This record gives sequence, C-alpha cells and structure tokens, in this order.
Amino acid sequence: MIDLYTWPTPNGHKVHIMLEECGLPYKIIPVNINKGDQFQPEFLQISPNNKMPAIVDHNGPDGAAYPVFESGAILMYLAEKTGQFMPSPMAARYTVIQWLMFQMGGVGPMLGQANHFKDYAPEKIPYAIERYSKETGRIYGVLERRLSEARYLAGNSYSIADMAVFPWVRELERRGQNEAELPNLKRWLDELNARPAVVRGLEVLAEHRRKQGVEIDEETRLNMFGDAQYQKR
Repeated sequence: MIDLYTWPTPNGHKVHIMLEECGLPYKIIPVNINKGDQFQPEFLQISPNNKMPAIVDHNGPDGAAYPVFESGAILMYLAEKTGQFMPSPMAARYTVIQWLMFQMGGVGPMLGQANHFKDYAPEKIPYAIERYSKETGRIYGVLERRLSEARYLAGNSYSIADMAVFPWVRELERRGQNEAELPNLKRWLDELNARPAVVRGLEVLAEHRRKQGVEIDEETRLNMFGDAQYQKR
C-alpha cells in the first residue's frame, strides 16, 4: 500500500495519474495547502521542503517503508518500481528523463509564475505578467514543435514525461493559448484526456479544486504566498 499525501494541483495530478495508470493500491491523505497542512511536523518528516505531493511506500526497497518527495522523483520511483512508463534502454530512458526535467525546471515554474502574477499577486506588475506570459507561450511552442515530430513527448510510447506535463498545460484557454495554433498539442491533449486512468487521476480530491476566478481568503494567501512560507521549522 502507498500513502499518497496530496492536493488537487497540477503536481498532485501527475502522481494521481501515475498511480492509476500503474494500478497500484494507494490511500489518499489530503494535505490542505490552503489551511497550512504542509507545515505540520509529521508532514515535514516525509517532505522536508513542505511541498506536496509526497508518498510513503509501505513495501519499499528491502520491504521497508520508504518516503519519496518531489513529484518528478515520485514518478521515476514508481516507474522503476513497476517497470512501467519508462523504458530500460539508456537512450530511450534519457529521452523520457529530459522531457520530465523540462517539466520540472521549465513548465511548472514558469506557468506557475504566470498564474501567480496574473491571478494572485497583491498588485498587478505589468513587467512580470508580460515576462511570464511570453515564456508560457514559448513553452507551448516547444511542446507543439515536439508533438509535431512524435506521438508522445518521449517518442512513440506514453511515459511519465507525458503524465508530468499534461496537468500543467491541459487548460489552453486559462493559459492564454490559442487552440487553433497548437493542433499537435491539442491532438495529444485529447488523447490523454480520453485515457480512463487520467480521468480517474483528475478526479482525486476534485471537490477541493480551486475554482478559477474565485478570490482566495486571507488564510490561504498567508499559507500559499505569505510569511507562513518563510518561517523556520
């Protein structure tokens, strides 16, 4: 059994989808990041950077309980554990890893900053909004070009790279993108959206998903973007 500490965010959805695709049994333990659950001492023992998702595999290496934090690391761990969604040959494996790192180092941080400055920053800063919006558009262009060459990000086989990128880029209109200009990305999104495991993964804790355009309260702002983030623990 795997304990899954999570919340319905793009990073959470990556791991939800992987667990559903692999068919591994898991128990959901909500980490309400709006209420500050991520700062609780027991969670920091599992995820020292106070970020979700995290897992504890009760049948980990040598049969012992094993915690894993960072969503990309979790995907790689589960892929190795199950022998699924990451190929063994070195060249193919590193193609998957390259696109996974592209998500971890580029897609997530840049789209996250664009979302923050457009929707959550206490003041509108035109330079920041323009900078991250342009970078978002550039990243979508990279994905469109890649998916004009291959069915999936790492080639002909669906992999953890696709699972990592998909939750971040699936809402084209919200990200300010024109669907007509991204036909190959749209083809890929439609294919992934039709996968039963993806549908199930996106439904995990869906009742807690933040609705677009709804103002966040002060407690959430403090825990997500305020001084609570920077306290020593």
